[in-house]
Amino acid sequence: MTSCAVEGGCPSDYVAVSISVLSFILLLARLIFPFVVHKVPCSKGSGFWIPLIKVFASFNLLLSIVMSLNFLKFKRTQWWQSCYLWAVWFEGPLGFGLLLSCRITQAFHLYCIFVKRRLPPIRSYILLPLILLPWIAWAAFIHVRMPLNYHCHMGTGWVIPVVSLHALYVAPLVGFTGAVWHIEFRFNEVRDLWLGILLSASSIGVWIAAYIVNEIHDDNSWLQVASRFLLLVTSSIVVLAFFSTSISQPLLSQINLRRRNTREFQTMGQALGIPDSGLLSQSEWSPIVYPNAPLDKLLLNKRFRQSFMAFADSCLAGESVHFFDEVHELSKIPEDDPVRRIYMARHIIEKYIVAGAAMEVNISHRSRQEILTTPNLARTGLFHNALNELMQLMKTNLSKDYWSSMYFIKFREDASVTYGHELEEMTGWNFSPRLSSVHATDDPFTN
Repeated sequence: MTSCAVEGGCPSDYVAVSISVLSFILLLARLIFPFVVHKVPCSKGSGFWIPLIKVFASFNLLLSIVMSLNFLKFKRTQWWQSCYLWAVWFEGPLGFGLLLSCRITQAFHLYCIFVKRRLPPIRSYILLPLILLPWIAWAAFIHVRMPLNYHCHMGTGWVIPVVSLHALYVAPLVGFTGAVWHIEFRFNEVRDLWLGILLSASSIGVWIAAYIVNEIHDDNSWLQVASRFLLLVTSSIVVLAFFSTSISQPLLSQINLRRRNTREFQTMGQALGIPDSGLLSQSEWSPIVYPNAPLDKLLLNKRFRQSFMAFADSCLAGESVHFFDEVHELSKIPEDDPVRRIYMARHIIEKYIVAGAAMEVNISHRSRQEILTTPNLARTGLFHNALNELMQLMKTNLSKDYWSSMYFIKFREDASVTYGHELEEMTGWNFSPRLSSVHATDDPFTN
C-alpha cells in the first residue's frame, strides 16, 4: 500500500480513473447526441462555444487530478509532468476555474435577460476571461512562490486560500441563480441551474474535505489513497452536474430534446404556446387581392402571408417576410406575460437582428442598435421601426414581382371569399410611409 500510495497504481486508483473516463464519455455523448441523432444545426455565438469550453474545462480538471496526484504509476522526469503545470494551471484556471466561469456567465445572462429585461451589457467572450482573471492571477502567484513539494502538495498554510478561491467562484453562481428564482420560466433553466448547483455543492463539499486531507496528511498512505480516490470521483460528478443544460436563449432544437411527448415544435411560437402559431386551418380564408391593395394589410392574412413568403424564399429574399411573421406572432402574446414576450423577442433578435444571424435582415444601423440596446425586451414597440423599414423594402423589391408570379396566380385560384371578411388584427403597429436608410455593413453589439 505504501508503495502505490506514493508511486500510484493502487486498485482504487484504477477504479477512480475508470469512473472519470466513463463520466467524460457520457459528457461527450450529451454534447454530440443532438447533432448526430436529431440533426440539430450548429448555433452561432455563446450558445455553441460555451458548452464546448465546458467540455474542455471538464477534461482538463479530470486529467489534471490524475496527473498531479499519482493515479498512474510513473516517474516525473519530463517537463510536461511538472506539478505546477497540472496541479496549478490545468486544475485551476483551465479546469475548475474555467468550468465555474462558464456557469457564472450563463447565470449572468439569465439575470440580465429575465430580471433586467435587456441583453447582457458585455459580450460573453469578454465576460468569461474577466471572470477567470482572479484564478489566473492566483495560479501565477503560486507558480512564482513555488510552494509545491514532489508530491504536488502545498502544505497547511496554503489550504485556506485555495479553498477560499473555490468559494469565491461558487458564491456569484448561487447569487445570480437566486436572483432569477422568482421568474416563472417557460422551460427549465433555473431548475437545471439549481440541480447543478446542489449536486455540485454536495460533491464540492466532499471534494474540499478530501483535498484538505490529501494536502495535510502527506505521510499517511491510507488517507492519501482514499482522499485522491474521492477527489477524482467527486470531480467526475461535478463535471456532469455542471454540464446540465441551462441557457439564456433556448434554441428550438434544445427545446425539442426536452419534450416529454412526441409533438415536434417547428417554430418558437409553437414552443411558447402562442395560439395558432405556424398552423393554417382549412377554414382560413383567402382574400381576393389586387396589385394596388396595401401590402401591410394583406400580410395580416395567414394564407396570403404564406404565399408571399414562399415567393420571397424562391427569390432568396425571404428574411423580411419571415421577420414580419415572427413579429406578428410576438404581437399575440399579452403584455402582462413578459416572460414569454422576452423568450420570443430574444429568439427574433438572435435569428434576424444580430450581425451574422441565420436570417439577418437588412435594416438601418440606428434601428438595429435601438433593438440591441433596449432597456426592456418585453415592450410592445421593440421591432416597430425595423418593421417599418422592411415593409418599405418589401413593397419596393418584392411586391411588384409577386403580382406577376406563379405564386400569386396559384393563390388567386385558391381564393374563395371576398374582402367582406375581417383580416387578422395586428395590434400595436402603425406602418410609416417613410423610406429607410439601409447600411449592409453594420456591426452591432452581439452576445
